[in-house]
Amino acid sequence: MNTTDKETCRQLIELLVAHGVCDVVLSPGSRNTPLIIAANRHEKLRTHVVIDERSAAFFGLGIALQTDKPVALICTSGSAILNYGPAIAEAYYRRVPLIAISADRPEEWIDQDDSQTIRQYGVLENIVKGSFDIYGDNSDKVQRSFANRAINDALILAKKGPQGPVHINVRLDEPLAGLAAPKSTAIPKIELIGCEEMGLSAAMYDTLAKRVAGKKIMVIAGFGKGSARLDKALDDFVKKTGAVVLHEAQSNIHPVLSIAHIDATLTTFNDEEIIELKPDIVISFGGAILSRIIKKYLRNSTKKIEHWHIAESPNAIDCFLALSKRIECEPTSFFEGLSKACPPPLTTSGSYLKLWREKAAQAKSKLLTFFQSCPWSNFYAMGQLMKLAPRKWNLHFSNGTAVRYAQLFDYSAFVRIECNRGVSGIDGATSTAIGSQLYYDDVTLLVSGDMSAQYDMGALAMTEITPRFKMAVLNNNGGGIFRYIKTTSSLEECEECFAADVRLPLKELAEAYGFAYFEASNKQALDKVFCLFAAEAKRPAILNIITPAQESADVLRDFFTRVK
Repeated sequence: MNTTDKETCRQLIELLVAHGVCDVVLSPGSRNTPLIIAANRHEKLRTHVVIDERSAAFFGLGIALQTDKPVALICTSGSAILNYGPAIAEAYYRRVPLIAISADRPEEWIDQDDSQTIRQYGVLENIVKGSFDIYGDNSDKVQRSFANRAINDALILAKKGPQGPVHINVRLDEPLAGLAAPKSTAIPKIELIGCEEMGLSAAMYDTLAKRVAGKKIMVIAGFGKGSARLDKALDDFVKKTGAVVLHEAQSNIHPVLSIAHIDATLTTFNDEEIIELKPDIVISFGGAILSRIIKKYLRNSTKKIEHWHIAESPNAIDCFLALSKRIECEPTSFFEGLSKACPPPLTTSGSYLKLWREKAAQAKSKLLTFFQSCPWSNFYAMGQLMKLAPRKWNLHFSNGTAVRYAQLFDYSAFVRIECNRGVSGIDGATSTAIGSQLYYDDVTLLVSGDMSAQYDMGALAMTEITPRFKMAVLNNNGGGIFRYIKTTSSLEECEECFAADVRLPLKELAEAYGFAYFEASNKQALDKVFCLFAAEAKRPAILNIITPAQESADVLRDFFTRVK
């Protein structure tokens, strides 16, 4: 089959395949015609067409999260690349290797009032690991060599730890639709050879083991993929040191000896316990932490705390304003190595953990009691969703209300939990979940607030949504989080300018996009409808959970008041 006659475009697509890219998300355009032809006609690539570049990039992010492989995005010239921005930022802070490829005009036509031209090269510079600018039709040997080197550099950089997005800007001149027979000439792939598994030396582990001996140790896990091996390493570390391991839903770890429900647990502390339960050393790993309470608890400490952060990162991460050690090591290997170096535990080493576990049990009991008697609200609806959802489902949460409520309930047995916490924006949650559902054999459930759902509603028009995708919307007429947080809840502008009175015609939208539609506006309806929602197997499904606005904020505020 013939392909594009633009040599560098063929070169770029061949190198994507050579570097492990299997999926390419295309957004229609004119200037990117040669790139679309080259990608779509390559037998080893799966191409997906998403019209809206903003949704397309989040869709690609979802695929990359589920497959653990780099995903390429191809857009046309002009403002198209700007619409990749939110998802590229998310990928940058979540260390996901998205390859943003933008078609551009030749440099001589930029700023000349020519159609659809902006200064594209470097436009994503602050949220990508690197930006690369190449010409799409190079007949000169030196230029071909330069293009090959630049493309290889970009793809190596994206995959090299810590992983992250890169931007390749391809300048293309007309004609754009020319075809040619594919050439059999091998396009050289440049390999990076390194020792990524080296880790720390035995001597360094011995030094760190002496440092943690007899100390109150707290381990905090941010968002991540998790694994059974990491769970075991953390449990072994707890047994050796009496450490407290705290995690959130999107950490995706499940050590037996760990503590979830961070906010609820911390809220039960009295003044003496606030001091008594402060750690000496905090060891963190993974991505950004959702809990504001734990960050405030550690940042405002009058006690001197050591903070060790474990990451392959290009910069120091001092989230708790106490960083003393930046440890470039894979977390599982780190905890395995440190546990091995630690001496057998002392009989008193479990007292710190015991106190934390007692407070966690107290918080869990209060949560259960409160949930059983609380009125219909976001709090109840989310608790019941977490209770009813099958554990084999993958869960995605939008930012704002949904993910914060999810943290309060039992999430321990779900296969995987995701939320775009790299940047914590409300944009793209739907597109990300839709991308993920393509490569998960069971159901992917997105739980979204109505504001986030409205923001990314165009994603429901994507053609590759399967019946395995389900979406539950907490519909309380706007941004419920703004009715709760102190910053905005008491302002006279709260409803008009912050909660914004979102009016979402979900029933009509479901019908328009071919989704099955379900609705619940009280406790009994939710239990009945959820069974039908879960059983729907012929079409993707939307569950509209209509909850009272101000009452939902009051219930959450009441919970944190009572749990003390």
